[in-house]
Amino acid sequence: MFEPGSIVAVMVAVAVDAPYSYRVPEGMAVMRGSIVVVPLGPRPTLGVVWGAPKDNFAHNRLKDIAHRFDLPPLPEELLKTVDWVARYTLAQPGMVLRGALRSREALDPPRPVIALRRTGHVPERLTAARARVLDMFEGEDRPWARTALVGASGVSPSVVDGLVKAGALEAVELPAPPPVLAPEPDFAPATLSDDQQTGLDAIRAHDKGGVSVALIDGITGSGKTEVFFESVADALRAGKQVGIILPEIALTHTFLDRFEKRFGHRAAEWHSEMTPVQRARVWRGVLLGEVRAVIGARSALFLPFRELGLLVLDEEHDGAFKQADRVNYHGRDMAVVRASLADARVILSSATPSIESRYNADQGRYAHIRLESRFADAALPDVSAIDMREEGPEKGQWIAPRLARAVFDALDRGEQALLFLNRRGYAPLTLCRACGHQYQCPECSTWLVEHRFRGVLMCHHCGHEERAPEACGACGATDSLVAVGPGIERVAEEVAERFPGARAVVLSSDMGTMSQIRERFSEIARGDYDIIIGTQLVAKGHHFEKLSLVGVVDADLGLAHGDPRAAEKTFQILTQVTGRAGRASRSGKALLQTYHPEHAVMRAMIAGDREGFYAHELKVRKDGMLPPFGRLAALIVSGNEHGETMGYARALMAAAPLAAEVRRFGPADAPVAMVRGRHRVRILVQSPKGFDLSGYVRFWLENANPARGNLRVQVDIDPVSFY
Repeated sequence: MFEPGSIVAVMVAVAVDAPYSYRVPEGMAVMRGSIVVVPLGPRPTLGVVWGAPKDNFAHNRLKDIAHRFDLPPLPEELLKTVDWVARYTLAQPGMVLRGALRSREALDPPRPVIALRRTGHVPERLTAARARVLDMFEGEDRPWARTALVGASGVSPSVVDGLVKAGALEAVELPAPPPVLAPEPDFAPATLSDDQQTGLDAIRAHDKGGVSVALIDGITGSGKTEVFFESVADALRAGKQVGIILPEIALTHTFLDRFEKRFGHRAAEWHSEMTPVQRARVWRGVLLGEVRAVIGARSALFLPFRELGLLVLDEEHDGAFKQADRVNYHGRDMAVVRASLADARVILSSATPSIESRYNADQGRYAHIRLESRFADAALPDVSAIDMREEGPEKGQWIAPRLARAVFDALDRGEQALLFLNRRGYAPLTLCRACGHQYQCPECSTWLVEHRFRGVLMCHHCGHEERAPEACGACGATDSLVAVGPGIERVAEEVAERFPGARAVVLSSDMGTMSQIRERFSEIARGDYDIIIGTQLVAKGHHFEKLSLVGVVDADLGLAHGDPRAAEKTFQILTQVTGRAGRASRSGKALLQTYHPEHAVMRAMIAGDREGFYAHELKVRKDGMLPPFGRLAALIVSGNEHGETMGYARALMAAAPLAAEVRRFGPADAPVAMVRGRHRVRILVQSPKGFDLSGYVRFWLENANPARGNLRVQVDIDPVSFY
């Protein structure tokens, strides 16, 4: 505890590298973790007391803390997590802390709820409507909210207001209710299969107190969720808080429904679609211990859990867990770190674990829980390839004849078919046949993607949009613009032509709001559609009982880039999407349209040999000293002028410290060489696994000439994306 007159270090939630010193004023006491407001320049700024300052300052040079919020201090393990993330990722600690203070509204006490209660006074004029209102209080002492009273009694609001004026009802203040009710761990325990029970027993046996990590490595449809829900129940029984982290906001609604069926009440939500008021209630409820379970996006890892007992990362392999804006952390790694600091448990769950997690499980660092059979004896889909070199579609079409016949067969049986293409829009390129002009983004080195449903050309990197032209903007020719390549809108156009009686729906992240997308998923589950055309949005976490066929329109799409993780990502997305087929009692079938059926990924998919794929990929990674056998860091230099940007990148490369273990590549233009008008040059650094790569890069940048003017250097430790 720091008494009045003490000097304390305060980390402010802005882009700063270290805490600033402030004086505790008279009438105030603070402690490490206290949330405060301090003067920073001309404005008050939110901050957290970090402890005693490292340097001594004269009192007359310091400013006072302006305000301390009446809240418990942030948990010690959260403060240590902020320090760890900043140190490991080379982010500014103030920016990391900003992620933990995402809800400014939560810091002030919630407004009380105004309710009405009966006074006992009977008004002189007692109409039938007034009597109905007063009858609602018979036998009950509890006050009623005004809107609830109006709805329950079936009267107009003016009737209730009249009773207040007549003195028959009076307003009272009630404390705000908690955001959600506490889940009941014994509400509806699952009946587990022998395979699931064995997995749960192994998780429990691995939990010896303190931090532990378990990887649930189960094929699609094996019931992984039911297993980790029972681990959630164990944590709740022990009086601990739980966080379940999902890669997609679209999955949250389905998970909340499943959680409510198991635990009697819904968990709290945490994601970007929530209103500020909703976020404030959840954040404050977590800090005060009122919220015992949260289901949300990766930012939920920064919530102020006071009694954290378990973190679950579902679909742990998903690239969406990597944050790539200012603070480049990986949610999977951060979950393990935060749990270790809180003596909590972590469960990673996936049908296609990341190579890193699978390697850690193989090495015994994680408990390896294998679920190798589908729940309720459902069979895995039969996967086969369509060699597009021999069985390709006719010109102007994208669905091969064999896949089309399979769709017809599914429709004849009254079943659903999913056509998957991980490319939004109508076509990835628009060009002029007369002059060859290609429509590119004016701010990025990428083609504009046609979105025909909306009539626009759009850049998927910066969001630039322009109306789809009727004539070539370069030569003026009309009727000369052609769409090159397919997107899901183009596949949907072909579906409408070739299957005219089928009810089809198109699903991707830009097809409406999250509530609209959730409604489409509900309609699909009810059987309202026969053919689903979708991107990776439909590839994970969904259970459609009538879906028996999955057709992948372009199985090679993810292999077409110079990404060292390309094979892993392609295998994961193909396994996830084909696993949507045959999850109930129906037999499932999946067809992969590919020009490379001999590729290791395609061979593993067709043979159902996931173990063979992991063995092959681990050997490739080991030979190349790539993660998990080595480490990578990417430095992206960006600037307004290409020459200046490349020049600084070369100077930065020349200033790199010599280290025999470290290999440096570049500088070279990034694959996407310009984004939002800024040129991008990349340097890639490789080191052995045990090498302190974060420390090496930090020393490098601290001793190099700093980037000046419009130049910027962004560091990505353990990169996932290589664009």
